Amino acid sequence: MALPGRSYAGAQIEEPLIDSVRTALTIAVENSAPPVPEFSTTEAKLAHLRWLGEMSQRLLKKITDWPTRKAFLQTVWYESRRAGLDVSLVLGLIQVESNFRKWAVSSAGARGYMQVMPFWTRVIGDGDSSKLFHMQTNLRFGCVILRHYLDREAGDLFMTLGRYNGSRGRAPYPNAVFANQRNWVFNDRRPD
Repeated sequence: MALPGRSYAGAQIEEPLIDSVRTALTIAVENSAPPVPEFSTTEAKLAHLRWLGEMSQRLLKKITDWPTRKAFLQTVWYESRRAGLDVSLVLGLIQVESNFRKWAVSSAGARGYMQVMPFWTRVIGDGDSSKLFHMQTNLRFGCVILRHYLDREAGDLFMTLGRYNGSRGRAPYPNAVFANQRNWVFNDRRPD
């Protein structure tokens, strides 16, 4: 599992992208504030609020400031869902990658919560890698990249996580993410 003060990973390998993929990824990371969640039913809104409350308690020791913790969780929720990813998987990955440290930098130069390699800002962004320390930008890039790898690996999460980490085909990193994902699974227990 993630060791405090240490970034586990962040050695994504720069691979050539065909123009259509580069364009799709570029569009996907265009930065705009996540919308305030809208729900079709009161029950859906209440379920989201229960998730937010439960995850906030679990994250309290890592991000102590309530407004920051709330913004982080709402952004993770939004960006995960936007990319079609399981929120608990993304939170498990963040725990392994940076242990929820916004300013984390790996020995390979990866940055932020999701340990995004700076080359991604050149390949699909505006080239400003300092933006990878901006919470929403980092989470958006990380989720878009993870989704891209999941598509490339035809839905194989083990291989996807290895590709994200730069250790494709080796078990330690995917196993660490899966183990930490269990910390973030939400079992909505509605009041009777």
